[in-house]
Amino acid sequence: MKALRELEADFRRAPSAHNTQPWTLTYTGTGAVVGWDPERALPVSDPTGRDLRLGLGAFVETCLIVCASAGLRVGFRADPGPLRVGVLHEAAEPYRTEFTTADVRGRGTNRGPYHPGRLPGDLVPGVRRVACRDLAALLHAADLHQFGDAAVTAELREWLRLTPRHRRYDLDGLTDRALALSGAEALGLRAALAVYPVLRRAGLPRVLAAAGKGLLDYDGEALVLVGPPGEEVEMGRELMRIWLTLSTRGYTTHPLSQIIDSPPTRALLAAHLGVDDPDSLLHIARAGLPKGAAPRSARIPS
Repeated sequence: MKALRELEADFRRAPSAHNTQPWTLTYTGTGAVVGWDPERALPVSDPTGRDLRLGLGAFVETCLIVCASAGLRVGFRADPGPLRVGVLHEAAEPYRTEFTTADVRGRGTNRGPYHPGRLPGDLVPGVRRVACRDLAALLHAADLHQFGDAAVTAELREWLRLTPRHRRYDLDGLTDRALALSGAEALGLRAALAVYPVLRRAGLPRVLAAAGKGLLDYDGEALVLVGPPGEEVEMGRELMRIWLTLSTRGYTTHPLSQIIDSPPTRALLAAHLGVDDPDSLLHIARAGLPKGAAPRSARIPS
């Protein structure tokens, strides 16, 4: 498994909620167990582990793509258990994929402004599409729900890196640059979160939620991944393939997970899409052509 260890830096380019990078690889004589560090989960904002398992699935797919690009014969076997989802093992042939390590390195999230316009109709079949403007009210309501919950806001604050002086700025979490915040905006958010316990009842959540009110006011669209609850690891692998399909054609995505993290807005979105089970909404992100490049998100060294 020495060959896998040498590729870990590229494995770690997989995405994760809040850039927590929860995955772990435990090497054995015949493979590597894919698991997660509970200290890097989000038990408050992701109580069901939906985003955790999606991220682990994306990590598995990333590992397989990188190994195939290196000519290694590696497969994945689901084997869920305590703090684990499966095993990377030697296979008869390399994983079949159209993507490469270069594609993995080139993929990223962009939270900045996007050009107006929709995606080509046949680009990502199998996902639901929603006009950005149709989601604007839901996003605002979801932000109000998120910032109105003291525990959720505290957990988010733990993963924010709003100044380069933060000791983990170059390692993990959501930086001011990744959030597309100006210096003044980052300073304002830091100040607001610092006084949050005092001003929460005085309307601070409304002020924080208002910051994203115009985000979806343009002719763009969001993509919604719908799938069976309990299959999030496999759906995370599919989500990674969708992201790479978009990225290799110049498009980027911006997750709007708060819409499905909030039960009321998740139910409203399900009704809008004609989906019977709101829990089958697994992921939502706006997608399109960004107006500018986004910085690469930080990663913990392998």
